[in-house]
Amino acid sequence: MSKLKVAVIGCGMIARTQHIQHYHDIDKADIKMLVDPLEERARALAAEFGVPHTSADYRAILEDDEIEAVSICTPNDTHAPIAIDCLNAGKHVLCEKPAALNMEQVREMKAAADRNGRILNIGVVNRYAAGVNRIKDMIEGGELGRVYHVYCSFRSHRSIPGLGGPFTTKAKSGGGVLIDWGVHFLDLIFYSLGQPDIRTVSGEIYGELAKDMKAYAYVNMWAGPPNYNGTYDVEDFVTGLVRTTGPTISLNGAWAQNIGESAMFVEFLGDKAGVKLDYGSGDFKVYGAKDGMLLETSPSFAKSDKFASEIDDFLRSAASGIKGRANIDQVMTTSEVMDALYRSAALGREISL
Repeated sequence: MSKLKVAVIGCGMIARTQHIQHYHDIDKADIKMLVDPLEERARALAAEFGVPHTSADYRAILEDDEIEAVSICTPNDTHAPIAIDCLNAGKHVLCEKPAALNMEQVREMKAAADRNGRILNIGVVNRYAAGVNRIKDMIEGGELGRVYHVYCSFRSHRSIPGLGGPFTTKAKSGGGVLIDWGVHFLDLIFYSLGQPDIRTVSGEIYGELAKDMKAYAYVNMWAGPPNYNGTYDVEDFVTGLVRTTGPTISLNGAWAQNIGESAMFVEFLGDKAGVKLDYGSGDFKVYGAKDGMLLETSPSFAKSDKFASEIDDFLRSAASGIKGRANIDQVMTTSEVMDALYRSAALGREISL
């Protein structure tokens, strides 16, 4: 297929290391423009990757008929308005996760994609991970038997990002550890299970460890440094239970906990076998039994760059008009469940969907 002219909005770390790099390396795309409110940051990356145009205002893309596809790598609170503007201008959009601050905005984004006949993908990159797809194939092939429960843990020791900044300001982020980390875990679960319908959602959230921001001791602050004059009104811990037409799903997530170790994994429990996925490496173990013997296997398999696969799939969808695995239609469940977990915590009751 001919190369698509693309643009990237937002020139932070995820844009530089994943979106811009892979658009540059792939033979399906030419980057025409980089956009960042700090235009000097866009100019530096443009010089590095040979991109001809930069702008401080994404609206420059809307007026450029040559640009067909856009990556949005901006703060959470800008996802919906920028995506809707780009879709209304006839651009295909790949928007980083989470799709938006809340479910109402997600529905508005989907409506804009449908209205304009454009592709809208969300950056739920684990749908392109080799281990996740192996597990999905095993579930669909019946190797685990009836999968009756899935448990996920995304917990870390005192690692609240950028305390007092956008990550911990709900108006900008939409939430804390659930919307930042939980989105990936929940989405890979729903994808692996074949998108079961959701029945009920119950959850609770806590923002405990940095209530006194200046007294908060931490292991790392990967979006730091702290701004002690800023805001901390999001959760650093979440717990929840989701009932579906298939298995139940339970979760515990923590940016920060008073347990000095990380626990990042997903467990799929079936009546024939179970699987434990290590989120960091993408490897997994399979546990089962046969002829009175307990079995444990650690499969070895080829892995590819999941971000490169994500970009490639987006460009194929944009060129063909055929929706792929990360299309907004497939990702709505993830946003819906996160939204329901937040509502359940706010209302103190279970939410029926």
